[in-house]
Amino acid sequence: MGTVKKRTLLAALGYFSSVAILLSFIYWFLRNEGFSESNYLVASLLVLFLAAGWGYIIASHLLAPKVLQDANLSQLSSEILHELNIPLSTIKANTVLLEKRLDDEKSLKRLKRIEASSVRLERLYRELVYSINKEIHPVQKEEFSLLDLLKERVEIFEAYDRNHFELHVENIFLNTDKIGFEKMIDNLLMNAMKYSSKASPIKITLKENTLVIEDQGIGMDETQLLRVYERYYQGDSQHEGQGIGLALVKSYCDEVGIEIQIRSQKEKGTSLFLALNNLL
Repeated sequence: MGTVKKRTLLAALGYFSSVAILLSFIYWFLRNEGFSESNYLVASLLVLFLAAGWGYIIASHLLAPKVLQDANLSQLSSEILHELNIPLSTIKANTVLLEKRLDDEKSLKRLKRIEASSVRLERLYRELVYSINKEIHPVQKEEFSLLDLLKERVEIFEAYDRNHFELHVENIFLNTDKIGFEKMIDNLLMNAMKYSSKASPIKITLKENTLVIEDQGIGMDETQLLRVYERYYQGDSQHEGQGIGLALVKSYCDEVGIEIQIRSQKEKGTSLFLALNNLL
């Protein structure tokens, strides 16, 4: 059992014992002194005084270390992330300079790969900052264009030179945790690509404020659909992955109020429905 759990259990036991003792004292006092308004007031004030003292002890031993731990984590994270951002910025700046000077097609192609990797690293950096801040502070909502976000994500995934994406989405604006929404979309698009042949298209449509992502991949049977949100569950062990993508998607959807549904048939494909009404 961890230190925090031990402290919490001891605090709970101590609080329970103190309440039992205080109730016993009230019973003894009123029985011997007789019930009256003044006696009841004296007993109540004593109980409140002791309860306040015990509450202070619990707060100082449980809450104060947690607050200090969060502050230290926030400072350490800020320092590490700052150090990570320096070489990333250096790579990007030098890539731009080299691109202006090189004219060899082979070298430019390699440089493009480096540039693409730096963009991916920057993306991971932003997600790391987001994940750490989310654990410490509430994430602020922001308004953004759904169409612009989807175009950006589709462009990135089409760079893998795999599936073609068919995007049929009208421009609506959402108000929510944008980075979390992007991570959710990335997980869904990656799954659609992973479990589909390279030749099959992936369709993204918006119908009555419900975002639909459809693939023509291997699909799932009823047993797999029942377990699809389980953390570390993989319906097909032949594909790489840790089996946490849809678990993270479901967690985000529950957090922001997106109703998610999955319809799938074996060897015919999978369709995901995301009701976005609560984000408008």
